[in-house]
Amino acid sequence: MPVITSIDDLRRIHKRKTPRMFFDYCESGSWTEQTFRENTSDFDQIRLRQRVAVDMSNRTTAGTMIGRDVTMPVALAPVGMTGMQTADGEIKAARAALDFGVPYTLSTMSICSIEDVATATKAPFWFQLYVMQDEDFVDNLIGRAKNAGCDALVLTLDLQILGQRHKDHKNDLTAPPRLTLKNIVDIGLPTRWEWALGMLGTHRRTFRNIVGHAKGVSNMGSLMSWTAEQFDPKLDWEKVAKIKEKWGGKLILKGVLDAEDARMAANLGCDAIIVSNHGGRQLDGALSSIRMLPSIVEAVGDQTEVWLDSGIRSGQDVLKAIAMGAKGTMIGRAYIYGLGAMGQPGVKKALEIIHKELDTSMALCGKRDLREVDRDILLVPRNFEGDWA
Repeated sequence: MPVITSIDDLRRIHKRKTPRMFFDYCESGSWTEQTFRENTSDFDQIRLRQRVAVDMSNRTTAGTMIGRDVTMPVALAPVGMTGMQTADGEIKAARAALDFGVPYTLSTMSICSIEDVATATKAPFWFQLYVMQDEDFVDNLIGRAKNAGCDALVLTLDLQILGQRHKDHKNDLTAPPRLTLKNIVDIGLPTRWEWALGMLGTHRRTFRNIVGHAKGVSNMGSLMSWTAEQFDPKLDWEKVAKIKEKWGGKLILKGVLDAEDARMAANLGCDAIIVSNHGGRQLDGALSSIRMLPSIVEAVGDQTEVWLDSGIRSGQDVLKAIAMGAKGTMIGRAYIYGLGAMGQPGVKKALEIIHKELDTSMALCGKRDLREVDRDILLVPRNFEGDWA
């Protein structure tokens, strides 16, 4: 095993060990992938102010996210098909998050079900909801999340229709993969035998939140046609308000990328807003999350917590997001690389890498407590936030 010192080290191992269609599912954006690329490259434009002769002892990165104590303000974002990156991937990721002291969010489109994760973990996790046209199915999902003890609902707003991701079409993405000659050759590579053996050893190989719960969905064939038709294009603020009422608990709205939408979300009384463009997987050509963060923080003030998702690959990225006004962050690909590379220990390693970079960089910027970090530690290009017509 090579020495692992960065998230990119985990990414390279992940690429070797995981079938191409599932690595590409993780490592792709929509259309030209401009937004996918700029989510990360825009962080590089922001520089840090080095400070010296400052007491750097007794540091802490601890804080809270919607009242939940966290080792650092980083939650694991909902990622579909996590259980195809490695066998029982959602369970492994949730356990790693619990051990490290950060929240885990389970996707509607997970391989392991709500009940699978609840049974396998000791602490409450968050559940992410996609709004489908089948209202009975949505109500059932909300009820199942309540019964499992989920302590927050993450409602995704930016997937009313599905953005085209070319790689998924070219790879003929399914879960589990179809046994075509192309897939058999790919999975048969020696570096992927561990993945294949893991999948043979688990019964969790399809979308278990959906199969057997949605009307007319009993197998992979019926699932594919169902999902193609079910994302609700009529999702609006009125429906969001109804879901908030049905849930009755803490509500986090994910996919906000505009100040006007952020004000609407805050006025609705949500507990947090996640500034996100779905990792560059929906509207290609949209601005990066880090560029849009300051205007959204300014728009909502103290009405609700503002978090950032999309593009974080290091502890320095977390530090920059906090300094730009975010109260929390979410990571998706960064932990998926670790999961695909090493399973549960890989997720823990990804969190350790981010935490060490966050703590060290904070100290070298002259701060001992992450809650005291503000924009004063940054050097931001004059037109970074844009003067867009």
